[in-house]
Amino acid sequence: MIDQEQVYQKISAVLVDLFEIDPAAIHPDAHLYEDLDIDSIDAVDLVVELKKLTGKKIKPEDFKSVRTVQDVVTEVEKLFG
Repeated sequence: MIDQEQVYQKISAVLVDLFEIDPAAIHPDAHLYEDLDIDSIDAVDLVVELKKLTGKKIKPEDFKSVRTVQDVVTEVEKLFG
């Protein structure tokens, strides 16, 4: 079983690798759109990467309410659970 910290580390790595976000800007309360400049196209790319990471199908409606890095961690944790 993967724990929340491991999920957080993996998501942080994806954000850094995929979107070249400064690791110092990534924290659980960081807003994807306002703080990290993730737009709707980037969000689709993020979901594709998370699908690769989890090996599970991700429903777009599961990510409609995602606003912060912690929200992403919570949703991904549900996929592993």
